[in-house]
Amino acid sequence: RLYQIPFGMPNCKEESEARTLYLVGDFSAPAEFFVTLGVFSFLYSMAALVLYLRFHSLYTENTKLPFTDFCVTVCFAFFWLVAAAAWGKGLSDVKAATRPSALISAMGVCQEEKVHCNAGTTPAMGLANISVVR
Repeated sequence: RLYQIPFGMPNCKEESEARTLYLVGDFSAPAEFFVTLGVFSFLYSMAALVLYLRFHSLYTENTKLPFTDFCVTVCFAFFWLVAAAAWGKGLSDVKAATRPSALISAMGVCQEEKVHCNAGTTPAMGLANISVVR
């Protein structure tokens, strides 16, 4: 939800009042999908563990139950792959939206003549990249 983050930028005119710049984009959906899938996977794993340990005889006697368990597990694996790809795409979109050159180009004050805008340091995205690799 980058649109909720304000940046104060100087006006550089006669009056020195700062203007507010808001970022563009809402990239929270992939992260929410990833977390929701993780919670549902955990809950299903706990239910399956109870079924395996407490109701082992029911699981071995019924032929449809293991097949259903297999199908649900395959679906969770597929959705986990989709969620990881969506998380990676969301991260790349956040990186593109917060790239220093993109922020500088969005500031009108930096487009004027004889004005030199510098981003300073490049933001560290190492931990964000690691979150996608996991």
